Amino acid sequence: MVKINYTKDAVLESLETIQDYIRWGASLFTQSELSYGHGNSTAIDEAAYLVLHTLNLAPDTHSVYFSSKLTDNEKKALTDILFRRAKEKIPAAYLTNESWFAGLSFFVDERVLVPRSPIAELIQNYYEPWVDVAKVHQILDLCTGSGCIAIANAYYFPDAEIDAVDISEDALDVALQNIEKHDLVDRVNIIQSDLFSNLKGRQYDIIVSNPPYVDAEDMASLPVEYLSEPELGLAAGDDGLKLTIPMLEQAAEHLFPEGILIIEVGNSEHALQERYSDLPFYWLEFENGGHGVFLLTREQLDEYFS
Repeated sequence: MVKINYTKDAVLESLETIQDYIRWGASLFTQSELSYGHGNSTAIDEAAYLVLHTLNLAPDTHSVYFSSKLTDNEKKALTDILFRRAKEKIPAAYLTNESWFAGLSFFVDERVLVPRSPIAELIQNYYEPWVDVAKVHQILDLCTGSGCIAIANAYYFPDAEIDAVDISEDALDVALQNIEKHDLVDRVNIIQSDLFSNLKGRQYDIIVSNPPYVDAEDMASLPVEYLSEPELGLAAGDDGLKLTIPMLEQAAEHLFPEGILIIEVGNSEHALQERYSDLPFYWLEFENGGHGVFLLTREQLDEYFS
């Protein structure tokens, strides 16, 4: 592969259309050996997202408009943001302060992880066949981060009240901003708590969590992009189970009868199964990709931990 010497002046002189900038951005990203996984999976998808967002165009803008010529100001803005992504290796969502989850737009910055959990698919499918939507009135999103899981639940379960819990004040500030953005202040409650410590006496039909679960070995080899995210939202000890273990041990007392617990543990799935070989985890499958998410009922937890 020939190494291309990219300069801003050359770009501004030679590129004219939306299509030009998407192609050029993808080439720049490939040469810069960027890592993805914060919403897009390829260089061209990442470039297209940044170009369209910067031009205030919807992500699903029809390609018929891609031949449109750009103004000088637009070209400069596009050149700047594409160079920043390539040179600083900052996740695209932090450059745009926007991420999408379950079809909804969320504000994000470096205080929270970029939303990307496969749990979105479960919410959009109403957790079927595990719950009856009409009977779900209390939901807990533990380790809420940006609040995306809590807010998505509020959309899909209109009769439910949701508690959005996190230990991080910074994360809860972002979550509150998103709750206000989606006009859900009356139904999504912010609670600062170290897991269940400030939830005494509270019970739920669904407890769902995407907690930190990256083990020490994986933390040591994370790409640069992931190091832009708060370590508090990623690192979970040597085996990745630092938070999952106490959640398992304490969840039953916070679930109503027939309530369910859903936790994402990602690559720490193997370590969890080794530690709790007799616990009947139901590992969920996803049409749109993703792994390491399990489901347990209150009754299963009661039986095991009693």
